[in-house]
Amino acid sequence: MWHKVSPWAFRIPYIKTWKANWFADKKNYTSILSQDNTIRAILKKDLSDIPTWDILISRNQNEILVTIYTAKPSLILWKEWDNLASMESKLSKKTNSLVKVTVKEIKKPELDAKVVWFMISNQIEKRMPYKRAIKQAMAKAMEKWAKWIKIKVWGRLNWAEIARKELFKDWAIPTQTIRANIDYASTRAETVYWTIWLKVWIYKWDIFKK
Repeated sequence: MWHKVSPWAFRIPYIKTWKANWFADKKNYTSILSQDNTIRAILKKDLSDIPTWDILISRNQNEILVTIYTAKPSLILWKEWDNLASMESKLSKKTNSLVKVTVKEIKKPELDAKVVWFMISNQIEKRMPYKRAIKQAMAKAMEKWAKWIKIKVWGRLNWAEIARKELFKDWAIPTQTIRANIDYASTRAETVYWTIWLKVWIYKWDIFKK
């Protein structure tokens, strides 16, 4: 018997960290968790056209600190921080607490799984052949010194009547090795004729800790 485990959750105590850093008791846990869910839902909806890697949430005594990692921060910080101020005010009204948003740039977006699947899904939705989009993304990741990359796609590929699966990989990825820094993401591309699902694994390097 086997079951699927997220590569991020599998490595949390060792080389990965939590995406929300805060502590709460039994009384305040549900309210704080609902605030995190509303923040992520609003940002996911507003930043759907921007390649974002992740959203990290931390808390102080009086405010909520939200950090957005993106490949194109200029799309968020347009009009000289007016967009960021409006985003903070909108999140503060929804959560009834003070929210501060910071935007950080990803240095190598070709090595981040969410950015890779964002680019592939956009190209597939624009009717580019899926093989060309996937092979271009794999070539760019290998140019940036990624060790191995694996991309799985399934659905009605190339307007076929019967759905099928295809797997693209350079080599086997050590999913059970905890020290292997593997970035994982999954999404879907909403095309005119069908929904195409994507999964991306990127094996960057090994992390050794004492």
